[in-house]
Amino acid sequence: MITRLIISALAVLISAYTLDGVAVEPWWWAVLVAVVLGFINSCIRPLVKLFALPINFLTLGLFTFVINGLMVMLCSWLLRPHFEVDSIWWAMGFSIVLTIVSWLMHLFLDPRKK
Repeated sequence: MITRLIISALAVLISAYTLDGVAVEPWWWAVLVAVVLGFINSCIRPLVKLFALPINFLTLGLFTFVINGLMVMLCSWLLRPHFEVDSIWWAMGFSIVLTIVSWLMHLFLDPRKK
């Protein structure tokens, strides 16, 4: 569990420093961002996806990107001023970069995979 938290925090840092519209200051707040984002994604996101099912169906699943961006914006609102996202577009980009970086880091660094 600690390994997954560290990997998620590193993924948050890499994603934040890759995108101009996202800031995590100071760097150690990335751990709290990872925890809060994990909580939001496990508790709130499924309910939002359930209520947004009709529009998600109409957009062939593309509305999921908006939902992910909204979850990042919620995390930003909760952890302001240490985690700031400028707009929904930056939040959706952060979500995409975070997913890719996290997947790559888990692929190479997660001890349970070996």
